[in-house]
Amino acid sequence: MAVKEKFDTLTERMNTNPEHLGSTNILYTFDLSGEEEGTYHLHIKDQSATYSESVEEESDITLIMKDKDFIKLSEGNLNPTMAYMSGKLKIKGDLGKAMKLQTLLNHYA
Repeated sequence: MAVKEKFDTLTERMNTNPEHLGSTNILYTFDLSGEEEGTYHLHIKDQSATYSESVEEESDITLIMKDKDFIKLSEGNLNPTMAYMSGKLKIKGDLGKAMKLQTLLNHYA
């Protein structure tokens, strides 16, 4: 249940203080393995953030990692660049959008 709680906390923080979202319009997909494996979607659009476990749109970027690494990432305890370079994080899509996520997590983690 920790993954869903992290998404709840993250989206709540973003929606409470959306100034750092700017004009971002990105649909992130997190393909997680581990105890809480599943596919989670974080949609940032119009200075608002939502997450779901199902989405009908094609995502802009997919991040593949273990659920425990996602928890660390969302808490600011895992550097995404280092995770990518060490193989803990795999990315399908635009690396620039992955960097935008890192910036957002720095504000909201």
